[in-house]
Amino acid sequence: MSLSGSIGSPSKESEASGNSSVAGSEPSLPRDFSTVHCFVHFRLSLFSSGSATSQDEQFSCVGHAEHSLSCMKKYLQAGKLCDIVLIAGKNGRRVSAHRLVLSAASEYFSTLFTGSLSNDKDREITLGDIDGDVLQALVNYCYTGTIEIREDNVETLLATACLMLLHEVVEACSRFLGHQLDPSNCLGIAIFAEHQSCISLLNEANAYTNQHFMQVISNQEFFQLNVNQMCTLLSSDDLNVFCEEQVFHALMSWIQFHPAVRKKHIGTLMALVKLPFLSPAFLADQVEPAISSDLSCLKLIMEAMKWHLLPERRLQMACSRTRPRKGTIGRLMIVGGMDSNKGATTIESYDPRSDTWTVAQQMSGRRLQFGIALMSNKLLVVGGRDGLKTLNTMECLDLESGIWSQLSPMNTHRHGLGVAVLGGSLYAVGGHDGWSYLNTVERWDPERRSWQYVAPMQIQRCSAGVAVLKDRLYVVGGRDGASCLRTVECYDPYTNKWALAAPLARRKGCVGVATANGYLYVMGGQDAPANNPTTSRFDCVERYDPSTDTWTTVSNLSSKRDAIACTQFGDKLYSVGGYDGNTYLKNVEAYDPITNDWIALTPLNTGRAGACAIAVSNQSS
Repeated sequence: MSLSGSIGSPSKESEASGNSSVAGSEPSLPRDFSTVHCFVHFRLSLFSSGSATSQDEQFSCVGHAEHSLSCMKKYLQAGKLCDIVLIAGKNGRRVSAHRLVLSAASEYFSTLFTGSLSNDKDREITLGDIDGDVLQALVNYCYTGTIEIREDNVETLLATACLMLLHEVVEACSRFLGHQLDPSNCLGIAIFAEHQSCISLLNEANAYTNQHFMQVISNQEFFQLNVNQMCTLLSSDDLNVFCEEQVFHALMSWIQFHPAVRKKHIGTLMALVKLPFLSPAFLADQVEPAISSDLSCLKLIMEAMKWHLLPERRLQMACSRTRPRKGTIGRLMIVGGMDSNKGATTIESYDPRSDTWTVAQQMSGRRLQFGIALMSNKLLVVGGRDGLKTLNTMECLDLESGIWSQLSPMNTHRHGLGVAVLGGSLYAVGGHDGWSYLNTVERWDPERRSWQYVAPMQIQRCSAGVAVLKDRLYVVGGRDGASCLRTVECYDPYTNKWALAAPLARRKGCVGVATANGYLYVMGGQDAPANNPTTSRFDCVERYDPSTDTWTTVSNLSSKRDAIACTQFGDKLYSVGGYDGNTYLKNVEAYDPITNDWIALTPLNTGRAGACAIAVSNQSS
């Protein structure tokens, strides 16, 4: 194809054609436009008209935005094209800038320059109570995305960035202050964060204060708190304290720092101390002499005394003071159980403050269907089976030293037994000896370190739930060889006799049992025939009232399962692990008897069924 006559001057044929409408031949078109028009035809002719696929592309210049901002920064430094001057209210420093750049970086400036009250004719704007150096640094940040954060400017920088809605700078300053947290400054940082509405920094500072509470209360910031700030601090259930006595002493030291002003607030503040968890002796010897002059405080002492004297009425007395702080309730230990490896040998420990599980100990060997109890800082593991034979041995773990030792064995080999402590003695109830189901019961005397039989149950049973309630030993459900049971027996240690109590609503074996606030709770279980153990699991929870000898149903578990580890821990009942017919579960749930609700917690590290649960107080740890 020849391009002569298409580029440059028109050809003679074109000139002769006069008003021809052929594209590119109009004599009235300027020379340059005609040339471009011809190039368009030339470009289009490079592609096949029969092509079925598009060859368009989206071009992107890497670094274009950064280069543009860099150029704008150079214009700023040269004072060119600037259309606004910001004046710092504190020292009158003048900072030039471009409205477009500031508006793109900050919602504050966008509203300032484009809102309904803005005026494009304004070339200067005074920003009250703004430091000039910080203003310059933040304007430069809008152009560069970088800023220097130092100890001497971080508070002013964060406050100004909050005003200007520069969220990334706020977060950077918050992280900087978070790294500076110390028992001597965490309260001040928390107060500052609250004033600036920096939620992430406030949460971090509060968490640090809670974790290091015992160090915080010895620093000057603690004694400078006002009444409202002190109320906020004492209201936290996450204070890392060993016992509630420490909170009481902290409050009294704060009051004594300025008694003339602060003593009038003692009633309001003492209501935030959980007096029901102080011992009666401590209440009488230390609390009452210190606060008895205040009538509202005397009412709080009476409430605490009633809590100790009338445990059966605790549900009616429930309030914020009867909910223990997480750090004071100790730890929850889950021992052994069946897992996917045919028997867990780990002991997991739960920290309620952090809602985490850790492996605290290893068992001395594999042991299934055993019972456990806690006596004098010793964890006792009784009976069970090792995979080959049924055991009568009893092992002891010293929780302080972590050392295992052997204690005197039971008179009868038992697995599937129930174990409980009543009146300072350890009871081993029922079970299976490898040949038959048992109704025999043994009692271990820790002083004599020997076992002796007591009155047998009326019914042989294995895999029953065993618990102590109001100085009686209760045995619930289980299996007698032919089927699961709904019968309940109650043992009186003073008469050495068993009596039948009101039965369960349905037959259940492998139930979990626990007591709280004068009630006995029975969780989950199964009613499976011996030849088909994978059917009929339950999610129901029944509650027994010994004063009326009646059962009622409360809120269900989240799923159907049996072989659950259960115990009271703090003011809640915990349901841990279990088996749903297919899986050894990691599920952990806590039941609040006041609200009748279950809440899910962090799961176990290892799924397990038939494990044993024990609550270990701080005094026993």
